Amino acid sequence: MPTTTDDLRLAADFAPATYDDWRKLVDGVLKGAPFEKLVGKTYDGLKIDPLYPRAQDATPIAGRAAAAPWQIMQRIDHPDAAKANKQALDDLANGATGLTLVFEGANGARGFGLPATQDSIATLLEGVYLDAGIAVELQVGPQARMAAIYLAEHIKAAGTDPATCEIRFGLDPIGACAVWGCSAYNWWEIAPAFTDAIKKLTDAGFKGPFAVADGRVIHDAGGSEVQELAYVLAVAVSYLRALEDANVPLDAARSMIYARLSADADQFLTLAKFRALRLLWARVEESCGLQPKPLFIAGETAWRMLTQRDPYVNMLRNTVATFAAGLGGANSIAVLPHTAALGLPDAFARRAARNTQLVLLEESNLDKVSDPAAGSGGIEALTKQLCDAAWTLFQEIEKTGGAFFALGENLLQPKVAATRAARQAAIAKRRDVLTGASEFPNLHEARAAVLKVKPVEAQPYGKDKIKFNPLAPIRLATPFEALRDKSDHLLARKGARPKVFLASLGTPADFTARAGFAKSFFETGGIEAIDTEGFADPAALAGAYTASGAPLVCLCSSDKVYATAAIDAAKALHAAGAKHIYLAGRPGEQEAGYREAGVTDFIFAGADALAMLIDAYRRLE
Repeated sequence: MPTTTDDLRLAADFAPATYDDWRKLVDGVLKGAPFEKLVGKTYDGLKIDPLYPRAQDATPIAGRAAAAPWQIMQRIDHPDAAKANKQALDDLANGATGLTLVFEGANGARGFGLPATQDSIATLLEGVYLDAGIAVELQVGPQARMAAIYLAEHIKAAGTDPATCEIRFGLDPIGACAVWGCSAYNWWEIAPAFTDAIKKLTDAGFKGPFAVADGRVIHDAGGSEVQELAYVLAVAVSYLRALEDANVPLDAARSMIYARLSADADQFLTLAKFRALRLLWARVEESCGLQPKPLFIAGETAWRMLTQRDPYVNMLRNTVATFAAGLGGANSIAVLPHTAALGLPDAFARRAARNTQLVLLEESNLDKVSDPAAGSGGIEALTKQLCDAAWTLFQEIEKTGGAFFALGENLLQPKVAATRAARQAAIAKRRDVLTGASEFPNLHEARAAVLKVKPVEAQPYGKDKIKFNPLAPIRLATPFEALRDKSDHLLARKGARPKVFLASLGTPADFTARAGFAKSFFETGGIEAIDTEGFADPAALAGAYTASGAPLVCLCSSDKVYATAAIDAAKALHAAGAKHIYLAGRPGEQEAGYREAGVTDFIFAGADALAMLIDAYRRLE
């Protein structure tokens, strides 16, 4: 008789493990240190425990239909409509199930975008059959406000039934105001035009949704998950309220609205964020006396996590982000190509973005299980914390009169700015790592190819009658990339990068760890490290330093070797002309002696690497 897994009672020989048993073992390892050292915190201050029990009585959150794949959206943003058409047809022929049409001036256009003209839309859609199950999403701003109308007119002229087209029109007037920090009109002037456009599209036979609450506004600006969720909820409610004021029944109005969230490389927070939004919107629906229906949530991989340096790592970031958004229940996902931060992506980058999703769906079958995180203690706890904190902030926004007025009173902007500053500080200290940019750089990498299309800086629409603090987009790697650019300019002008001589003391066993740390530390800023094999004689060390021609020098070894050799080595280097000497490691009790011998700075994990690298360039100049 064959053996089944039920017969393999492997745990029967062991006593059942409990949380208390685990805590005893952990406390033994901590040796008196507080258990809180193991508790992580998000930028919202939400706690993440090291271990969770299974969540009891958890049920899956309603989202995509069972075993239904999310839509694979491919970004179309080439300013030349004919070339954009070729891209679109290639994408649809090779696995994409939808097109994200990004128009010039839209949030997230990044200096590119389709012209919002009748001719460009007709050219773009040549050979694209919108009634063949293709999803289309528009990303428009005030400058491209007519794109939705032109698209509707094109469909009518082609004789296509609008009811057979799956189009999300992406109207988001509040989002445009939020990014630019100004508005040409008050909300009570915007809302009637906004609802009138939706009514006209509805009367034309389109089923929508028409308006989007776009969380990228907050995420791109460096905000937190709670801030993004609260903003999306507030904008969606503002649009819902405007439609109700325009005599649209609430049950119909809610189907006219969808949401967009950013997905980044923090797998668990991204997954929990998508789940949390569904619960939050269901609470809004219940408050309106409606039976909840799943909200359509579009996901897009995050702009702020992309790097210009070592851009192929962006493929991995995109994979994790897509994985998390897909498992979190996203209805559609658009992957920003890995070279998007460098310019307009070429065919290879677009193919990689498309195939990232195809692998996860077709080969990994991620769509086959509905809400796979249901019952996971950690994810359920994080989802609940996000819901509770976001609802509190949403209520704070509502007290001002809604999203537009909260922006006008600068309620949200200081909160986002504080989170952004905390992120940037963590990046500067390399506590939050950007592989290839702030850690593990490659100074000799080849520049990735992009299309030769010059970006255009978009301008706000209309007169800025109302002004408030903007929520401008950022990329977290930019400060380190600026230093690498400076290094490239020096290489082009002088034929060499700035250099630091690694003054390694003792044997490889003594210096390898800190020499490797120092090499990565300086090369993240474009300062090339000159490796050495180790020295015991200060005079030989000084001679090698002089021969290297490097203006900077860094002592590298173990604390044990430092105790007997660092001071003599520093004196010899100083006598040889070294004006700025670093030491890899914390100074400890011998700091005064080191400084007296000529050491001027100490590099170690947790130090402000960015500030020290900027200071190094100042000294080099």
